[in-house]
Amino acid sequence: MNARATVATFGEFARNGLGVPLLVMVVLAMMVLPLPAFLLDVFFTFNITLSIMILLAVIYVRRALEFAAFPTVLLGATLLRLGLNVASTRIVLINGHTGSHAAGHVIAAFGQFVVGGNYAVGMVVFTVLVIINFVVITKGAGRISEVSARFTLDAMPGRQMAIDADLNAGIITQAEAIVRRQEVREEADFYGAMDGASKFVRGDAVAGILIVFINLFGGTIIGAAQHGMSLADAGRTYALLTIGDGLVAQIPALLLSVAVAILVTRVSRPHDMSQQIMSQVLGQPKALGVTSGILTLLGIIPGMPNLVFLGMAALCAVGAYRLTKSKAAEKAAPVEKAAAPAVPVEQRELSWDDVEPVDLIGLEVGYRLIPLVDRNQGGELMGRIKGVRKKLSEELGFLVQAVHIRDNLELGPNSYRITILGAPVGESEVFPDRELAINPGQVSGSLPGTATKDPAFGLDALWVEKSRRDQAQSLGYTVVDASSVIATHLSHLLQSHAHELLGHEEAQQLLNRLGKSAPKLIEDLVPKLLPMSVVVKVLQYLLLERVPIRNLRTICETLAELAPRTQDPITLVAAVRVALGRSIVQNIGGLRQELPVITLDPALEQVLQDSMTTGADASPGFEPGLADRIQTSLADSTRRQEAAGEPAVLLVAPKIRPWIARLMRHSTPSLAVLAYNEIPENRRIRVIAAVGR
Repeated sequence: MNARATVATFGEFARNGLGVPLLVMVVLAMMVLPLPAFLLDVFFTFNITLSIMILLAVIYVRRALEFAAFPTVLLGATLLRLGLNVASTRIVLINGHTGSHAAGHVIAAFGQFVVGGNYAVGMVVFTVLVIINFVVITKGAGRISEVSARFTLDAMPGRQMAIDADLNAGIITQAEAIVRRQEVREEADFYGAMDGASKFVRGDAVAGILIVFINLFGGTIIGAAQHGMSLADAGRTYALLTIGDGLVAQIPALLLSVAVAILVTRVSRPHDMSQQIMSQVLGQPKALGVTSGILTLLGIIPGMPNLVFLGMAALCAVGAYRLTKSKAAEKAAPVEKAAAPAVPVEQRELSWDDVEPVDLIGLEVGYRLIPLVDRNQGGELMGRIKGVRKKLSEELGFLVQAVHIRDNLELGPNSYRITILGAPVGESEVFPDRELAINPGQVSGSLPGTATKDPAFGLDALWVEKSRRDQAQSLGYTVVDASSVIATHLSHLLQSHAHELLGHEEAQQLLNRLGKSAPKLIEDLVPKLLPMSVVVKVLQYLLLERVPIRNLRTICETLAELAPRTQDPITLVAAVRVALGRSIVQNIGGLRQELPVITLDPALEQVLQDSMTTGADASPGFEPGLADRIQTSLADSTRRQEAAGEPAVLLVAPKIRPWIARLMRHSTPSLAVLAYNEIPENRRIRVIAAVGR
């Protein structure tokens, strides 16, 4: 295989995502398998090349985030260097007695040529490199990484608020705001990773020192004890090999440490580092002029290296002169060019695209809850919400639209808010690092935790540590995590506001689907018999009364039958409820043949029927105190039924059923209000209570 084919093969591996796993396998192989000296030369050369490439890449990037993979690359380069240290140590200790070329030409070159074959000089040079790397560069870069990570995290809320302020002011679009928020999060992640990556470099420097001493003393003992060398010869031979090995590993480590320091000290600018240094350090003619004067004074002092100082002073003077002349030429540019009126940037005219539509369903979260909705951070809330939508769509009979999730810095860090049609309908607080232990009413002991209320149903609950989950369950608590709390609250609110989620578009989709199996029914119903607005109103009323609209065929057949006589939505809803009576009662009482019901006292029911007004908002005309007493009595009866584990059902005359249902909807939503004619013939009823005046 020729060189071009080899490069093509490695390129194909990289494109298929096999490059990094292959590199890891090579490093592990170097640690386990003995390598010939030739391969060791190749890998040491590759290590030096890689370090130089990384350093130059860091120099030429404009922003630190442009090299966001640097922490991972640094880890890979460190692992490669440690693997080479293991491989070279093995060869040095096994073959070191054969001479200076026992571990390859690269180590021999660094041991002979770089330090002149003097192991004492080599040891000093190695020590100086280690001190520079470990004490100066690595320690400083690590401190900068730590401070940068801390400051970046502390500044996140303020930067998020600035983005929201720009978005609210119309300076940026929603898409630009999303990109900027992502950049803020990526910057925090980057500096946090750099804080940890700098520890790799520091640990690598410590490992380099230990490996040198291990090779030096271990090689000397092996050479003298196993190969019959004198201590002087063994010490000299293994010292040169050890110093060469240490230098060939320490120089790439020093380059990577410099790269780390450069990257964490960078300030984001539209220029690379070379351009910044040229413009900010060497671009000041006054600084160059003063430097030239100081060097001239030093150069005329007797005994000083006059030629060197005066030559450097002349160079600075020439640079200052040329910079001054260049800036003067810029100021003396033609006046008409400087005074030329700037072409105004054409401002885009506002359009309807700039008006953001209101989210049908929205979920706003505080910044500490962002990991719950971020799949990259292991968040499960998105999957839970999808499951809630699927379940409700099956139960209600129409597609529940997607939930738009966004972060809101106006909320508390652990707070969330649920909105429907842009209006808040629910808000609470959860703690991702704890779990909610809900008291269903029959717990057998106490539990340490923060008292709260279940946001969905208002039950007593405690926020407890995750380690107490088993203890809480053994005491009878129902334990759920933060994602489940939000998902359950969302499901409860969507069920309560299902009628607001159904509009003309959703109704049209339902009719289109039914039209595929019953085209004549839909063709005759809308718009010949009923306008779409009336059909939508009927479906919304049914959902408001917690009646699913899955059986759309029966609903439409009933509407088509009554449409020639009336178009009043209340009358149509009453007829549809009678047609759906079997499914309504089954949803309430299951398959039991006998249904326990609460009724009104006959005298009270007659009074209500006689005083009923007509119209869409029909209600009985009597003193308000009677309505309060009815509401209180029905609420007490409902609680008794629920405590007995039976459904709470109120059976009333058809004429007053809509008003009673509207009266009890908010105070006692668990009470099902049925009319006499909605009970199927095959169901028996058992009166358990009668509510009077």
